[in-house]
Amino acid sequence: MTGHTGGILRFNILGPIEAWSGDARLPLGGAIHQRVLSSLLLEAGRTIPVTRLVQAAWNEEPPTTAVHQVRKAVADLRRRIPNGGEVVLTDGPGYRTVVRDPELDLIEFTTCTREADRAVSAGRPADAIAALRRALGLWRGTALSGSGSRLLESAAATLEERRLAAAEQFFELRLAAGEAGQLVPELRDLISQHPLRETLRGQLMLALYRSGRQGEALGEYVKVRELLVEELGIDPGALLSGLYEAILRESPELNPPVAAPTGRAESVAAPETEQWPTPCTLPNELSDFTGRARELGELFARTTGPDGSRTSRIVAIDGMGGSGKTCLAIQAAHQMAADFPDGQLHIDLRGFTPGESPVDAATALYRLLRILGVASDSVPDDLDGRAALWRSTLADRRVLLLLDNAVDARQVRPLLPASPGCLVMITSRERLVDLDGAEWISIGPMSPEDGTLLVKEVLGADRVAAEPEAARELVRLCGRLPLALRIVAARLRNRPKWTLRYLVERLNDETHRLEELSGGERSVAATLQLSYQAMDETHRTAFRLLGLHCGADIDAYAAAALLDSDLRDAEAALERLLDVHLLQQPAMGLYRFHDLVRTFAQNLTSAATAHEDSTAVGRILDYYWTATEAACGVLFPGRNPARVSIEPYAGALPQFRTTGEAADWFGREQEGLIASVHLADRERMERHTVGLTRNVVFWLNGIGRFREFRELSQIAVKAARRSGDLAVLGFSLSNLSVACWKLGHLDEGIGAATEGRDVAAQLGDRCTEAHAESTIGLLLTVLGRHAEALPHLERALALEQELDLPRAEAETLCNLSTLYMQWGRYEEAAEAARQALEIHRTVSYRDNHVMALADLAFVHMVLGEFEQAHEQLRTARALFTVSSPPGDMALVLALSAEVGECLGIQAEVAGCARRALELASSCGSPTRQAKVENVMGRLHRRRGEFQRAMELHRHAYDLAATMRYRAEEAHALCGIAEAAAALGDTGTAAGNAAKAEELFRFMGWSEHAAACCLTAR
Repeated sequence: MTGHTGGILRFNILGPIEAWSGDARLPLGGAIHQRVLSSLLLEAGRTIPVTRLVQAAWNEEPPTTAVHQVRKAVADLRRRIPNGGEVVLTDGPGYRTVVRDPELDLIEFTTCTREADRAVSAGRPADAIAALRRALGLWRGTALSGSGSRLLESAAATLEERRLAAAEQFFELRLAAGEAGQLVPELRDLISQHPLRETLRGQLMLALYRSGRQGEALGEYVKVRELLVEELGIDPGALLSGLYEAILRESPELNPPVAAPTGRAESVAAPETEQWPTPCTLPNELSDFTGRARELGELFARTTGPDGSRTSRIVAIDGMGGSGKTCLAIQAAHQMAADFPDGQLHIDLRGFTPGESPVDAATALYRLLRILGVASDSVPDDLDGRAALWRSTLADRRVLLLLDNAVDARQVRPLLPASPGCLVMITSRERLVDLDGAEWISIGPMSPEDGTLLVKEVLGADRVAAEPEAARELVRLCGRLPLALRIVAARLRNRPKWTLRYLVERLNDETHRLEELSGGERSVAATLQLSYQAMDETHRTAFRLLGLHCGADIDAYAAAALLDSDLRDAEAALERLLDVHLLQQPAMGLYRFHDLVRTFAQNLTSAATAHEDSTAVGRILDYYWTATEAACGVLFPGRNPARVSIEPYAGALPQFRTTGEAADWFGREQEGLIASVHLADRERMERHTVGLTRNVVFWLNGIGRFREFRELSQIAVKAARRSGDLAVLGFSLSNLSVACWKLGHLDEGIGAATEGRDVAAQLGDRCTEAHAESTIGLLLTVLGRHAEALPHLERALALEQELDLPRAEAETLCNLSTLYMQWGRYEEAAEAARQALEIHRTVSYRDNHVMALADLAFVHMVLGEFEQAHEQLRTARALFTVSSPPGDMALVLALSAEVGECLGIQAEVAGCARRALELASSCGSPTRQAKVENVMGRLHRRRGEFQRAMELHRHAYDLAATMRYRAEEAHALCGIAEAAAALGDTGTAAGNAAKAEELFRFMGWSEHAAACCLTAR
């Protein structure tokens, strides 16, 4: 083999990657070879999928041959490494390296640091110092330096954190052993590489002070304070500030200890005592802590009864990384400190600390016992012995214990005191559901108000007051996450020339938002990365795939589609992510990403995961199309069958047994369904784009969201054109024309309907042709071109009758009734409405049924048959449901108010009138709003309220004239004329009456007096 010398094999990655066989350095090959080997050695013993090796080997878009090149590199490495086939093994979907302690410096480093921790726990500081000296001596510079891989550089940053943590423990133990001056050059060297590291700076200050160099020690504090303000806009932390003050007053606590230390302490140095102390190791309260009043109140309520008695001994605070759990717990602990006169203890269990392993229970107990004054030689060696001593030491004591940053219940359970007078507060990213007797408090993002207050506290009230809207937007873009808010506020404080608006614009770029939310050693992305890395590979993959979901809320059915699993496994994955606060739960059965967590999840996608991600997107779109087909089948029975060739989704689907269940599902999923159309369009999945749009717009039309109806229909038309499928183009154009009618985009609607009709005729699709003809007739009716509209409606009606399409026939009959009504042909209008109602005896189509009743009521009102009109409208109102189109309900209610006025039924008038105007203004359809406001204007004219009538008719005219809705334009002018005449403005009355007369002539209706139908009398 190349490079084989028969010597001991050795790999080094704590510096530039090296491989040795005895004294001979092995040539590893080019950059791809080195990156692949580095990735495998970083997680020695674990199988690394080929996809991740591709991601490590290429920063940008990998070549199409990337997988082949990785496999070739592995084969080459096996040839270059002695017995390489035994070192790099093929394992399932990837590769695994088999190396032992002396063969990899990273494993040796880990072994040494663990040996040091055990030595500290056993009270053997000299052995711990020796182990750490060996561990740090393995480093030859920055880990994996020169790799050129962004993925490896990220891993190297984590390793650097581990090195720094070991170095800090190393220096702390040596300080406790009495060393001082000899540490100064070593500390200065490390600080030059990490100038913002406050722990190292504190150790340097203490070493200088103990060497008789008090001035230099104080000078180091000034340097780091200026640097922190300049770089991050923050002041030094409480520990460093406390050390500075202690040096100023030459506190005796800073003198070298008499006995050896126990390991990393919670402060830089502390005197040792063998007597029971009254210790307080709580970190200082944040001076700018603000908000969280509700959470603090809940915490106090969980721990103290109305009479002041202690109601719970254990309170566990959980929440996502960066949500402020520790700050909240520290604030509460200080407020309750007086209730615990025997001590207030804090220990960081480092469950989610960069580059460090969680503190094991035995080590934590050793530190806690030493804080309480137990002599080191009195602390048992085993966990059970230490736990028993801990419980007996706290017997009959009142101590508050804050266990911060716990990883799980197993870590915490041995630390719980038995004394009823003690209170334990725990913070963790994971809800500790298996911790018996605990009260749980989950904290989420701050309220918008609290978030703004936090920015104001950190940044200053003047700058927030100068840009209040930008401040609120800043809070929103940070997801109201305290960590993110503190980072952006610190950045703004450090950059006085930046405006809040400028930073808002930077944060609006979602692709770089997490990069913006980083400052010094604090980073939202790094915080989330720790939670992500703590999961197993299965849940990491689930997290990434769920990030592909296009809506706000995810249920188990959608999750199962994305994860390609059954419902039970999907629910288990969702619940696991909820437990570790990478998902939220807005309602039972629904799950949601925090905005920043979603961005983090989406950033995990890469070229290496592209195939898996694309397949998952295909599954979720298949699911939504199949589910919407089923829901539409229940909500809109009798609609024409789809002509989109999509294979139905084979997985679990929600069951829609009633229209209520289908409507509830659509209402809950509608934002995600709209987003799914955009997703399908971005992915150039044309059939899904068209098919989903067809189903979703049926729902949007029913609830009055016409702008989205038009937007999605335009997307579908473009997708259909790209696909070259004329059949789907035909019905997509037909749907677009309906949306245009609702919004008053009449020319666009006629163009779309005409093209759709021609395409359908070319294909022999007579069903779509009939729908397009009916829509053209309706749009021409709105434009007042009645003579042109009639042949289109008659052609549509003939086709629908021939094809036996009763649902479509009823729609066209309503359109025909509207045409005859506007044309003054009342008997024909009534007959068309009656024919539609006859169809609805056997065909269930609620929305059109309502409009047929309204059309017939209109005719009765024109003819003065108010009792008959009242009966039709009463029946129409009885058909209303929560999913009825709001514009249609508005029109029925407006007519009901007017008929009630005519019949003297005053109980109906006010309520119907008020609700009609509310619905009309919010229904999203200017055609409906103009018609309703004209009806309400007539009502006020009947009541002699001419000023209000004038306002309504003027607004109706503005709407109608803008879209050229000629009939309502003319009726508005009539109403303005009559109201003006009643108010004594004869000039306005005459001018508007003349304009109305001209419009009626244009529409072919010469009986102008009759045209101003239902004129108040």
